[in-house]
Amino acid sequence: MKNNEKGFTYPLTLCLIIIFLLFFSVRIEQLLSERKMAHETAIILQEEYYFLSSVKKVEVIFQKSGILPVKGTISFVNGTMDYKAETPTGYVQKVNFTLHLLAVDKTFIGRGYFDTRTKRLSKWVELK
Repeated sequence: MKNNEKGFTYPLTLCLIIIFLLFFSVRIEQLLSERKMAHETAIILQEEYYFLSSVKKVEVIFQKSGILPVKGTISFVNGTMDYKAETPTGYVQKVNFTLHLLAVDKTFIGRGYFDTRTKRLSKWVELK
């Protein structure tokens, strides 16, 4: 039999291009998912930082003045934190924190329970 090489390069080139495009599309999908995960992680870390910072500021106000303000707002670079204190029940006073981030149109809500004797945060709950 004679070796017939007519039409051999086109299918081989087509297979190589398909394999390359498959590999390339898998890598692009991986890159996009990693970028999305990094963005979501940055938002979560910023949310946690703003909650912690706000709780510390409210705690300092509570320790200095002896009473919690009924409501207030704390401004940050990328958002604002609103807080509202409820009337104390026994030795516990609830404070509701609402975070509005500018980067995303989402509201995060948390609740802090302050001990009125020690004037410190005793419990923290994040509400969704």
